[in-house]
Amino acid sequence: MAARSMPAAIPASLPPLSRLLVTVGLTLAAWETRLRGRHALARLDDHLLRDIGMTHDCRADELRRHFWQD
Repeated sequence: MAARSMPAAIPASLPPLSRLLVTVGLTLAAWETRLRGRHALARLDDHLLRDIGMTHDCRADELRRHFWQD
């Protein structure tokens, strides 16, 4: 699944609370992206699964994962 890329490092020039809030926001955005991607994957039919080269077993493994698991 393609997730939004997080910056390699949050600037140290930010105050600690701002850095924390940015980190939390980026984490929540990544979680939401994974959740939406897995919901979209669950809706794919057999034809589309073949098109992306994914088996039913592979999809089932991905769908069993929680949104916080990469």
